[in-house]
Amino acid sequence: MKKRSWEEIMEEISKRFPRYVEPAHDPEWLHAFMERFVRMVERDKNHPCVIIWSLGNESGYGPNHDALSGWVHGYDPTRPVHYEGTIHTRERKISRSVDIISIMYPSLERLIQLAEDPEEDRPIIMCEYAHSMGNSTGNLKEYWEIIRKYKRICGGFIWDWVDQGLKRVTEDGQEWWAYGGDFGDKPNDGNFCINGLVWPDRKPHPAMWECKKIQQPVEAEAVDVSNGIIRILNRYDFTDLSIIDISWELTEDGKVIQQGTLPKLFIPPHESEIVTVPFKVPEPFKPGAEYWLTIRYKLSRDTPWAERGYEIGWTQFKIPLEVPPGPAVKVSSMPPLKLEESDDEIKVSGKNFSLTFDKRDGCLTSLIYEGLNIIKKGPLLNVWRAPTDNDAPRLAPMWRNAGLNRLKHTVREVKSEKISDQLVHVSVSTSLCTPEEIERFKCNYLYKIYGSGDIMVEVDVDPASGLPSSLPRIGLQLTLPGGFENIAWFGRGPHENYWDRKEGAQIGVYSGTVDEQYVPYIKPQENGNKTDVRWVSLTNNLGIGLLAVGMPLMEFSAHHYAIEDFEKAKHTHELKRREDITLNLDYRQSGLGGGSCGPDTLPQYLVKPEHVRFSVRLKPISPSESAMDLSKQTIEHG
Repeated sequence: MKKRSWEEIMEEISKRFPRYVEPAHDPEWLHAFMERFVRMVERDKNHPCVIIWSLGNESGYGPNHDALSGWVHGYDPTRPVHYEGTIHTRERKISRSVDIISIMYPSLERLIQLAEDPEEDRPIIMCEYAHSMGNSTGNLKEYWEIIRKYKRICGGFIWDWVDQGLKRVTEDGQEWWAYGGDFGDKPNDGNFCINGLVWPDRKPHPAMWECKKIQQPVEAEAVDVSNGIIRILNRYDFTDLSIIDISWELTEDGKVIQQGTLPKLFIPPHESEIVTVPFKVPEPFKPGAEYWLTIRYKLSRDTPWAERGYEIGWTQFKIPLEVPPGPAVKVSSMPPLKLEESDDEIKVSGKNFSLTFDKRDGCLTSLIYEGLNIIKKGPLLNVWRAPTDNDAPRLAPMWRNAGLNRLKHTVREVKSEKISDQLVHVSVSTSLCTPEEIERFKCNYLYKIYGSGDIMVEVDVDPASGLPSSLPRIGLQLTLPGGFENIAWFGRGPHENYWDRKEGAQIGVYSGTVDEQYVPYIKPQENGNKTDVRWVSLTNNLGIGLLAVGMPLMEFSAHHYAIEDFEKAKHTHELKRREDITLNLDYRQSGLGGGSCGPDTLPQYLVKPEHVRFSVRLKPISPSESAMDLSKQTIEHG
């Protein structure tokens, strides 16, 4: 017989009115309140998975709610009573008619204030938080740091579990999910029912991996990682860690070089134990290499909800070692370069490669390597993203009002200089202005082109005054011709991750296709970003392509869609795949937050309009070369 999974349920009557309306205070409504509530309790009182009774949802608060509470406390004293409406009383005191203090979408400061209230001892639950509409669920780590710090905070209910879309199929067979307004319904809530952690078919959003990581029941802390000493914490409430097998891996630049298992641990609930992981970093260290220790926690036996071997969590530590730098390539040993300049173009040619700058656009219009064009246009400063559902209420209008989605690049000056036979400098000065000729940014680029084919792009961004308090992103955008479909990177992955939603993405080396980087949010928006990236390569089926190296780290996304494609489409089937590839190499992109219904992105995860300097190294790559090895190389002058 198939076993049913256990779920703890807070039972809530489906009673919803605009807040602070009269029914909660009107005696004529008492019978209707009571009738519905009693019916629910009688129906579900014998279900052991129902652990809490709730008096309603967003229905104001008044004597009628107190009557429900009084009746159910007498009828069923075994279950606590909850109602979020009691936190909104005029007296600023939370009614004693409920056993749980409940709040929706609190700020971190408000949550701490409730937990530190000296007059309260009741448990605290966020009955709604971390609104997960579209590309969302940022800031989760900070909430759970507070939850774990204060014993009275029980946790919360992420809103929502599932995107509430209905499947539709176009005439040519494309499946898509419909939402409010797609059925001729007026009025409607639009896509405000599309706010789950999983798609309607129950496939998980990338945010689900963040939830799993942040809430995992076993964790490790560093004590002396260089010598393998860590602390294992058991966060289970009732179970010791004998049900968990703990293994470890030591990686060198993403490759496992050692692995093993730890002895069985019997750590009691809410306790910890210091253990030693018996790895040995090989000496001498590989020049430029990164060494990471990953601890994995897997079920040691079958359970009703998962089979033995299922991974319930992991922890990663970077081993702090003084690793020598990667091999240096002397400029004097590189092949010579040829510099040609006309009124419209600057062309630099070297062994097996050539590149062309368009003086009017102030960027590359070609990078030819082994007879193939790798770059069609760019890099150019980009500060815009297709607004997420969380951006829409407050940030996106502010950004659009500043014209950040309509900026035009105006070239002020382009100069070239041959520094030596093996080194050419091209400097470009630009302004980014709105169509109304309001200057928003000055941007200076310095291209250092080496005989090795390396192109060091140094970018200086100077924002003008009068900009919004935050920006969508600061970075470079390039257009690559189709065909460079194979993508690999060293950074966080394999799934999408952002500045404030990256805890659930492991550092490693990943590969796939450009098409696979697209995340099909039901209402298209910004997607597919990767953070803490050391390098990314895009190659064709012959292994020829482009390598981009962060100096030291960057973020990136790559799509067969332009930003405006995501911005204009209301449904996935409206997106038209382009042959070209849009590659974003970002200094930083703002986090996601939860602002569609709740607090905005935390200040530390916002890109501020401040003076910024950053660099990216571009280089053509061949099938005989290793992206990892090339990324470690340094350039030695003199």
